[in-house]
Amino acid sequence: MKNLLILIVIIIIGYLSYNIFIGKRKTYPKFEMADVSKHMIKNEKMKNYNFLVDMRSDSYFPSFLVDKCENVLIELCLNIEKEKPQNLKHLYKLTHYATDKINSLEDEFFENGSEIETAARETFAMDFGEIAKAYSFEEANIEDLISTRTW
Repeated sequence: MKNLLILIVIIIIGYLSYNIFIGKRKTYPKFEMADVSKHMIKNEKMKNYNFLVDMRSDSYFPSFLVDKCENVLIELCLNIEKEKPQNLKHLYKLTHYATDKINSLEDEFFENGSEIETAARETFAMDFGEIAKAYSFEEANIEDLISTRTW
């Protein structure tokens, strides 16, 4: 009887732990990664900009995932050039889509022994800010640019 009670307690703890730490984590749809490259960018500042420098120099972040994140930022630049947002509301719509694509990579980071943590957050914030400035949105608020982030 005592062993059965212990087994039940272990199962309940396991179930609760799963729901707290894994099951409740917000998941995002898998996005298709666009087939883009920096040479497609028209804005000279962004074409020559080194995206995600701090993440590239840190072996904690798998390079293939940093490449995927860079792909998202390049796609953001191309979307800005294509749609030519006339106001911050439209710019934020584009940056939120890009942020959601980066959010969708969180599981891949975890699966590869990494995560989007403080250093990555700072790097993303800096790059989103530089993109906004390069496209004449100096007044854009960085927190608003990436407000849909989960990192």
